[in-house]
Amino acid sequence: MTAAATTPGNRLFQNARRLFGSQEGILLLILIALIVGVGLYNPRFLNERNLTDVFNANAYVAVAAIGISMIIITGNIDISCGAAIAVLWSLSGTIAEVLGTSGWPTAVVLALAWIAPIFAGMLISAVNGFFVAYLGIPAIVVTLGTFSILRGGLIFVAGGNTITALPDGYGIAQQSVGPLSVSIIIMIILTIVAFAWMRWSRSGRAQYALGGNKEASRLSGLDVRRELMKTFIIAGAFYGIAAVMYATQFNTIQTVVTPGLELSVITAAVVGGVS
Repeated sequence: MTAAATTPGNRLFQNARRLFGSQEGILLLILIALIVGVGLYNPRFLNERNLTDVFNANAYVAVAAIGISMIIITGNIDISCGAAIAVLWSLSGTIAEVLGTSGWPTAVVLALAWIAPIFAGMLISAVNGFFVAYLGIPAIVVTLGTFSILRGGLIFVAGGNTITALPDGYGIAQQSVGPLSVSIIIMIILTIVAFAWMRWSRSGRAQYALGGNKEASRLSGLDVRRELMKTFIIAGAFYGIAAVMYATQFNTIQTVVTPGLELSVITAAVVGGVS
């Protein structure tokens, strides 16, 4: 009886039952059913070009969702992620336009336009993390305030202007490597890296400990405040990468906060299985 229970066929069946009986498995089945249903109704939906466009258009949301997933796992939330991403893509475009038209070397302009939003995102999230981790203010209160500040600040500074004078080579997300766009490749790589880091690294496992029982984590020797602060900063880096991925899809950039972007990012994390 024991031998039969450990045969490869039985193990495969048990693993499949656990997968499709879980929240993630149910969501996967629903997603497959939706894709098949829409594909049968409109065969053009399953066209390679259309599927590629769908993935390209949402790759930046997936990357931002990785960052906010880490925050949610610690038992917190970040309502300001959408406004932060909008500010960061506006920053990227502004740097590219201002420095590009000022005669700076193209390589320097592109490097600054792509890298500066990542560090700026880390800084914004570090402020959120400080108030949450060290001052004990609930994350939803802090990030709602940050959301209002960032959105109002962007309107005040940029005034909804459109950035058009972008240098050649800026649109990295428009490039492809074989059949895959750079956006999709970045999304896949970051997903794998984040999965490995959260599963096997000490800091990654600490996020689950914080979300499970913060007091027990503290008593076991975990520096709760430092780990929480670190989580917010890492999430900010993902926001910055997502902002660059979004901005470099286009030849013009709107300096506005996309309505509901934070809900799209949070929904992507939750639908992806984050509890």
